[in-house]
This record gives sequence, structure tokens and C-alpha cells, in this order.
Amino acid sequence: VGVQIYSLRNPLKQDGAKALDVLKALNVKYVEIGIESHYGLTQEQMKQALDERGLIPIAAHAGQGFLLDKTEEAIAAARYFGLKYLGVAWASHQKPLDEAQTLKIAADFNEIGKRLKAAGIQFFYHNHGFEFQPYKDGTLFDLLMAKTDPDLVKFEMDVLWTVFPGQDPVKLLKKYPDRWVLMHLKDLKKGVAGNLSGGTDLTNDVVLGTGQADYPAILKACQEIGIKYYFIEDESPTVLEQLPKSLGYLSKIELR
Repeated sequence: VGVQIYSLRNPLKQDGAKALDVLKALNVKYVEIGIESHYGLTQEQMKQALDERGLIPIAAHAGQGFLLDKTEEAIAAARYFGLKYLGVAWASHQKPLDEAQTLKIAADFNEIGKRLKAAGIQFFYHNHGFEFQPYKDGTLFDLLMAKTDPDLVKFEMDVLWTVFPGQDPVKLLKKYPDRWVLMHLKDLKKGVAGNLSGGTDLTNDVVLGTGQADYPAILKACQEIGIKYYFIEDESPTVLEQLPKSLGYLSKIELR
């Protein structure tokens, strides 16, 4: 289990590299980063800060346009950090997402995936909730799955952005067992009604195991399909209080 560095974006802007000390103190080993922004640090400073604390970057997020238009720059950054995975967390679209836009996104993802694969890097997409617009017998997310090359385009499930739009993470993991390679562990406050907007108040990010997601069942399904890397992402303003509790919960969890 690792942590998405975006969780610490505000401490990083305030305290610089020292903000990463909390991860070392919590015995976190793996991280997911951004490659377009390091929250006030340069690329070199971020790598040094990670190296000094024994933090290993496995994956990173970048913009869809950046990966298409500046592929070589993205690949160079991925190699600099030694990344296995490079992905997009928000597909470019005009709301609401529709069939035509989904097909364009799929074509872009196949192209990015092909370029990254040639460089030895796996491309992935991180769902953000708006992809679950109803479409035919399923959703536009199903269309995105159908129209992307299974070898070139893998997926990272964000649990909150699966629960919030009314989807069942366990069913979705089992429906596409060969497509999921990474997880964003994130929980949605109980009582919060979801929608297809892809956005909710940051205070609705709560300690893992205290929200709406059935984590014992979700993590069991993840194990069954062979997911190796899991990143806690906590966007809440109380991340420094919540992160130790979430890690503690994961260390005690009984899969079912």
C-alpha cells in the first residue's frame, strides 16, 4: 500500500520536502506522483526528497493533452522517476460525457498507450465518476472499456469515484479482471448522495473503513484479480490526521 502524493499537496506547498517526512514515519514505501507539478518543488528536488526517504514512485498522473502533445517529455519524466505506470485521472470532455466524446477519448488513449508501451511504460486511466452515464445496456465506462485496446490501456479504480456515481466496485473489478492494475483507496462519507458530476466536497473524503465503501469485499476482489499496487488518496483538509488512521485500518482489515 502506498500514498498518492497529491494527498499532501498543501503540506508540500507550505513545508516543502519536509512534508514527506510523515510518509517515512508511517513506513510508507510506495508513492504515486504527478509529473506536471511537484507542488512547489522542482523535478530534481522531488526525486531527491523521495530518494532520501526511501519512497519509491510506481505510477504518475498527467493530463491527457500533455501525454498526447508532449509524449517525449512525459516519457523522459517517467524514466527519470523510474515509473512503471503513467496515466490520466480526468478525461478531456465537455459535460455531460456522451458517446462521441467517449469514442474520441478511447482513440486518444489507444494512441497514448501505444507510444508509452513502445517506451516500456504502461498507460492507464483513473475513473472519476462522470464516465458512468447510462449508455445502451450499460454505461459509457463500458463503451470506453470496449473501445480501448486491453494491452495498451489499463485502469486504476478510484473507489470513491466508483461509489459516488452509484456503481459497485466489486462487480466492476470482477467484470473487467484483466484491465485493472492499480487502486485509489478512498472512502465517501456516509449519508452523502452521489451523482455523475465527478466532483464532491473535499471534506467528504473520510478515513478508510468509516464511509460507504465495503473495503473488506473490495480488497478481497482486488486480491482475486491480482492487483499489486494500492494508493491511499485523501484529498481532505484533515489528511494528516486521517492518513495514519486509514493505514491502521488497512493493517487490521479482514478480507471477506
